Amino acid sequence: MLKFEIEKKSGLARAGIIHTPHGDIKTPAFVGAATRATVKALTMKEMRELGSQAILANTYHLLLAPGTDLIKKAGGLAEFSSWHGPTFTDSGGFQIFSLPDVKITENGAKFKSHINGDKFEMTPESSMQAQWAIGADIHMAFDQLARSENKKDMEEAMHRTHRWLDRCVEEHHRLLKSNACSEQYLYAVVQGGTFNDLRAESAKYSAAKDVDGFGIGGVFVADGMAEMLQTVNNILPENKPRHLLGMGQEPIDLILGAENGCDTFDCVAPTRMARNGSLYTLDGRINIKNAKYKDDFTPLMPECDCECCKNYNKAYLHHLFKTDEITAKVLASIHNEHFVVKLVDNIRESIMNDTFEKYKNEFLKRYYK
Repeated sequence: MLKFEIEKKSGLARAGIIHTPHGDIKTPAFVGAATRATVKALTMKEMRELGSQAILANTYHLLLAPGTDLIKKAGGLAEFSSWHGPTFTDSGGFQIFSLPDVKITENGAKFKSHINGDKFEMTPESSMQAQWAIGADIHMAFDQLARSENKKDMEEAMHRTHRWLDRCVEEHHRLLKSNACSEQYLYAVVQGGTFNDLRAESAKYSAAKDVDGFGIGGVFVADGMAEMLQTVNNILPENKPRHLLGMGQEPIDLILGAENGCDTFDCVAPTRMARNGSLYTLDGRINIKNAKYKDDFTPLMPECDCECCKNYNKAYLHHLFKTDEITAKVLASIHNEHFVVKLVDNIRESIMNDTFEKYKNEFLKRYYK
């Protein structure tokens, strides 16, 4: 069983430590979205320097390239990518079920590679096998993304996710027995969309299974998220960690997630926005491409100690983006990723210091004005 310690609580919010084979994760924590075994525009050295504790890779993308067998041959995700810290994989279900030509059956999902058209079938069993080959510390069970936000579709996808979870658990434990010297852990995924009765049902089903933690999937906007997380996290066992999948574009996503009992988060949005010139500051997001920054020689965010803010000014960043220099994407990504990592680190510190409410209110008042 994955070891998780809770150090301090504030309502549903908690500060803790997840102990993985590749090191500890002090929670709450923002996990770098290393979709293809890399966080776009950043090296693993830069990720370590900006404060990231863990990365999350995508099984679907790694299955297509470079292939899970090659990653296994390299010694696993941490060794292959030179990260050497805690690692997660999601199942790739979101990406697979978002494909236009995916065919869903009770057995799994059939789809074509967007790279070369090769045909694949992902089942709960093959997803577990692929994630074991990738060798991440923590895996997500293979779940189905609903076809629409209609309740009937949500319920159908949730029940299939539950049936697939049973198969994931069985295959995970089979692989655990046959790889006795390897420590890898499985999270169930709670689904149900915006329907709290379905979320409660999914949480109860997942909580009853022999898993090491929980992913909470299918959340795309902060509206209604707090109530949903309260429903789910009041049901899930307190002694196991919870990961909010794919949320973190807006700081409020992370604050509400931590406030309502989530321990780790991942999202591609901070670096994706950075590559387009949309940058976080404590006073809200700015578009560094705007003309008003052409002769602004102040740091992007004076309070920030990332490489970008310590060494460069807005005018220089504006110039890099307007001339389409690769360095623009690198520096902006360093800043945005550092911003969200630091935000969640500060949330942890405020929970430990019994100042979470004060920190939350001050941050939100300034950021969203």
